[in-house]
Amino acid sequence: MATWLITGISRGLGLALAQERLDRGDTVIGTVRQGAPALQVGAGTLHLLQADLADPAAALDVVREAYTRTQVIDVIVNNAGYGLLGALETSTDEEMRQLFEVDVFAPIRLIRAALPHLRVQGHGHIVNVTSIAGRAPGIGSALYCAAKGALESLSAALALEVAPLGIKITAVAPGAFRTDFLSEHSIRRSDQEDAAYAATIGTSQSAFKAGHGRQAGDPVAAARAISEAVASATPPLHLLLGSDALHRARVKLDSVASEMDSWQVLTRSTDFAAQS
Repeated sequence: MATWLITGISRGLGLALAQERLDRGDTVIGTVRQGAPALQVGAGTLHLLQADLADPAAALDVVREAYTRTQVIDVIVNNAGYGLLGALETSTDEEMRQLFEVDVFAPIRLIRAALPHLRVQGHGHIVNVTSIAGRAPGIGSALYCAAKGALESLSAALALEVAPLGIKITAVAPGAFRTDFLSEHSIRRSDQEDAAYAATIGTSQSAFKAGHGRQAGDPVAAARAISEAVASATPPLHLLLGSDALHRARVKLDSVASEMDSWQVLTRSTDFAAQS
């Protein structure tokens, strides 16, 4: 049996993944801000840690307490986070700081605190839950896209650093899943609106609201997919979840390749001229 440390297990994907692992008889150390999640422990073992990951000290405390309780952690899942919608122009510094504290800095702090332990173990798998928004940004969530894009890049670079140490990294980019991510008590929106963005931000906001509760993605199936990826002898560095995520990623890649081809002459022109 394995030990999983999963942040943000109160609801959504974190809750589904915690239940998936408990059903398999694993030990789950899960963080919540408050309260107790609706989990059936069954054959597994559950340790709940209360933590506000916006607090810079929280990540170190979580890792210290987790290792005190279990001595070994096989998989760490940075799942805790939230979305921020709205135009960049009307966002505030406080909204930006809070978003990056939770979605970027907290995972970095937790990874940094855990790495010495994982090195001593000689094994471990870090799963960073990002978003298709971090790989193929859309309209209406520029700061959220930036935060998830940062976690994507971090994962790719970190994988190169820790591969010789027996530590694996997977960045999981979900599309739209039928959780409460878009609900009024979960998603956050910039307070101000500007009519100048009605055709872009306004349209996207309406689409987000209309899509809540109708998303194609099943969080239980997503939890199973993450488990399968982690169990693989050759786990992916970049894992997409959901047919919508796959479509957006392919469109983005095709667009990037096409633009590179169109501008390659100018790109190559910036090298020093070859010496005869």
